[in-house]
Amino acid sequence: MEEDYRAPSYDYDEFFVKSMSFLSISHNYLLLLLLAFLVFLYNFLEVHFLADLLTAFRGNPVLLTYNSSSQLYQSVVSKCRILHGRFFPTPWLSSPHLQTAFLSLVAESPHVTYERHMFYASDGGTIALDWLMSSDVKGASCTNDATRENDKAPILIVIPGLTSDSGSAYVKHLVDKMAKHGWNVVVSNHRGLGGISITSDCFYSAGWTEDLRKVIDHIHCQYPEAPLYAVGTSIGANILVKYLGEDGVNCLLAGAAAVCSPWDLLIYQS
Repeated sequence: MEEDYRAPSYDYDEFFVKSMSFLSISHNYLLLLLLAFLVFLYNFLEVHFLADLLTAFRGNPVLLTYNSSSQLYQSVVSKCRILHGRFFPTPWLSSPHLQTAFLSLVAESPHVTYERHMFYASDGGTIALDWLMSSDVKGASCTNDATRENDKAPILIVIPGLTSDSGSAYVKHLVDKMAKHGWNVVVSNHRGLGGISITSDCFYSAGWTEDLRKVIDHIHCQYPEAPLYAVGTSIGANILVKYLGEDGVNCLLAGAAAVCSPWDLLIYQS
């Protein structure tokens, strides 16, 4: 006896509705996950585009902490017009991390040709000193034709930040600008940076000022008539400030500037 076979009947309309409902739920979850990720990324990169948008990109006034009775403030800071204006961030670079990446990866940096001198520390460590003399820069506001040993032009010693060296974009901008204003500039690369191998068991750190001290002494001996100045950035600023505090009145520098110094390293590590 043969049995009739009947194919199971399906309600295709119901199947379609359930499928679309499932896809809709999955789609909503994906949108929520994407939104959560974007919020995380916005905060992680410290983006301030929305805050700038709410203020119509009017910028914020520069805040200064200083001693108003200081002669240094009256003679230096009062002449820096940019410090008395407002900061207007580029809308599509409204994040410090994006600004750093743009400068390093996209923005053009000046072509700088250094003259490298090697400085050897007493423990066997090697430090590359990359020089750019004002006389070697085209378009410098003033040049000095005297022999380099008797050069009285001011010398700027640049101490780069963590993992930075004379080839970093922001360093080259600083070096080029100062050389064009008649300064002789030298970048004191940290041990192991600037293409130099580590030649001793001692490495640089934020608390190690002996390398900077020896480099300053060395440059002063080479150019006894030239006033010495220094600019440190990030970790380099920390090293510079620590050196200034340690040497006090015995410091050989006529002036110094610390840019973005991490004053409390424990906070920065957390």
